[in-house]
Amino acid sequence: MNTKIFCDIADISSIKKFNNKSIVKGFTTNPSLMRKAGAKDYKSYSKKILKVCRNKPISFEVFADDQSSMIDQGRKINSWGKNVYVKVPVVNSKNKFSGNVIKVLNSENIKLNITAVYTAKQTAKILKVINKKTKVIISIFAGRAGDTGKDPIPEFTKSIKLAKKFKNVEILWASVREPYNYLQAKQLACHIITIPPTVIEKIEKFGKSFNQLTIETVKAFLVDSKKSKFKI
Repeated sequence: MNTKIFCDIADISSIKKFNNKSIVKGFTTNPSLMRKAGAKDYKSYSKKILKVCRNKPISFEVFADDQSSMIDQGRKINSWGKNVYVKVPVVNSKNKFSGNVIKVLNSENIKLNITAVYTAKQTAKILKVINKKTKVIISIFAGRAGDTGKDPIPEFTKSIKLAKKFKNVEILWASVREPYNYLQAKQLACHIITIPPTVIEKIEKFGKSFNQLTIETVKAFLVDSKKSKFKI
């Protein structure tokens, strides 16, 4: 399985840089990343991004909290470009399943990225309300699950199995914590993994031997001790 790497970023200068990398097959954003990048106007900032990222898939998330507004925002976001995926959280802040939003937008042939998913049960609920032709990404948050002491791997295994009946559905490994997550995603046969820029750069350096790593580590310690002028 060739797991595609998407870059998880909203900063335009970073998108320019990573859009030129063949290793990067697409981009994901979210309202938090947009705010961090300094976006003041969501629509105009997104359109600036789309002037850079013209061909690779890119996800922009709705930020409404009620279903009718989510549908309205989803339609508007979809109109911005043919490479756009509309990102919809699996539930709203009141824990109400976004099933109607997903069903309506999916039936209108709008490509979706269902986000903030943690369990195979949630995956199953999503699969029940979509068709088998319009593209859907299901983003499972591995790192955030791991942060709470929960193993996300069984949820991926079950979700990938469930999604096999849908040729239009891709399972995405989200909330990456380290470069090794990429190898884990490949082993699981995840379709996509979305990764911050700094981690992508580490993945590009894969292949160093343990011996090289030992020497580099020892040299780094030596350099810092000299800079500090340590004495015993």
